[in-house]
Amino acid sequence: MTESWVNSAERIGADLHLELSGPGGRRAALTRALREAVRSGRLAPGTRLPPYRSLAADLGVARNTVADAYAELVAEGWLTARQGSGTRVAERAEPLRHLVRTPVKAPSRAGGPRHDLRQGRPDASVFPRTAWAASYRRALQAAPSEAFGPGDPAGRRELREALTEYLARARGVRTEPDRIVVCSGFAHALRLLFGRGAQEGPAAGGVLRGPLGVEAYGLGFHRELLAAAGVRTVPLPLDEHGARVEALGRERAVLLTPAHQFPTGGPLHPERRAAVIDWARAQGTVVLEDDYDGEFRYDRRPVGALQGLDPERVIHIGSVSKSLSPALRLGWMVLPQRYVDPVLAAKGEREGWASVPDQLALADFVACGSYDRHVRRMRQRYRRRRDRLVAALAAHAPHIEVTGIAAGLHAVLRLPPGTERSAVKAAAWQGIALDGLDAFRHPRSPTAAGDGLVVGYAAPAEHAYGAALEALCGALPPE
Repeated sequence: MTESWVNSAERIGADLHLELSGPGGRRAALTRALREAVRSGRLAPGTRLPPYRSLAADLGVARNTVADAYAELVAEGWLTARQGSGTRVAERAEPLRHLVRTPVKAPSRAGGPRHDLRQGRPDASVFPRTAWAASYRRALQAAPSEAFGPGDPAGRRELREALTEYLARARGVRTEPDRIVVCSGFAHALRLLFGRGAQEGPAAGGVLRGPLGVEAYGLGFHRELLAAAGVRTVPLPLDEHGARVEALGRERAVLLTPAHQFPTGGPLHPERRAAVIDWARAQGTVVLEDDYDGEFRYDRRPVGALQGLDPERVIHIGSVSKSLSPALRLGWMVLPQRYVDPVLAAKGEREGWASVPDQLALADFVACGSYDRHVRRMRQRYRRRRDRLVAALAAHAPHIEVTGIAAGLHAVLRLPPGTERSAVKAAAWQGIALDGLDAFRHPRSPTAAGDGLVVGYAAPAEHAYGAALEALCGALPPE
């Protein structure tokens, strides 16, 4: 059946008749009709199209149908979408030809997205340049000459001593300098523990072996890195108390984010913390603790590191990528004694070392108290950002539940079933870069956590944050 719609002149300034017919369903028919209207000149460059909600009502189709059609035409270059000016026919002399249609998460925009709400990104504008520069100068002036020769694969002693004191005081970690190995971040730690990454050719033997238990939701990049090393990962179900560690069987290790589950939020329940240690002891294996967002908590008491329960059964891994900057490429592993020599052998044989001057600077930065002051300052700043997000949603989208906000740098917005994909596309039209919750789901996870958006609130500049929240609220599905 052929369906048609004649728009009113006040909507786009001229009457336009669209016929929805042909194979592929209503979305495909609408896409063809709009493309033909542009190609034929009936829709001139710069013409503003109706909001997708209005067009959906006029056509009697689902809003997602119009949203998906608009998104496809924006991706192809026929239309443009900008906040404040709506969706318009692209400005060009003639239609684009020979386009290859490919699925995209967001329309390509010169200079990147207007609003960066991706998870895991700190506010780069507030890096403590003055304090860091002072620590760098002091560290270079005090450094012995041998610091600039061949180094220790464990990392500079000065940094390992500073980390020993800081981690004990701030995270409840029990260790000593000789059991800390400095690395370039969490991914680097995984490569050292499990073998070579994909960029280094066929998988090589590592310190640990699979299968590895992992949380059902986590970073896909880490799963890909492990797969490239020949490590099979086994997803553990999640609930409001974190990973369901009772599902662990004969895995050779397990990787957890016990301080703040990524990305769903919340600490691992105390009973499960004790249970996973008991499992590791019984199996003679080890727990990998990704101390994700352990320093940024807002509405709950600090949750100490899992490593404090049993230093011989937990590998504690941390970095400064969120607390300071991912550009520094500095992290650490706190190892059980039996793993120290194997990790050092792996690192010395095939891995690059973190910059010695940066290590010395971080050691001074921690020892003089600048790191603590910076973390406290950022904790206050990010809490205010989080509160503004929650307030904006309460005012403009009260039907959207916000979870995972007691700590960390992101929140999860729970969406009505079936709306995640269209919400991500709607956000892209508004110039927002963010991720849907399903993007973090393990491909073999038997259950899903539902539809949602993972919204990072740390990265936008302060002057642009209000506009980012306004755009976000405009992209959310209606009640």
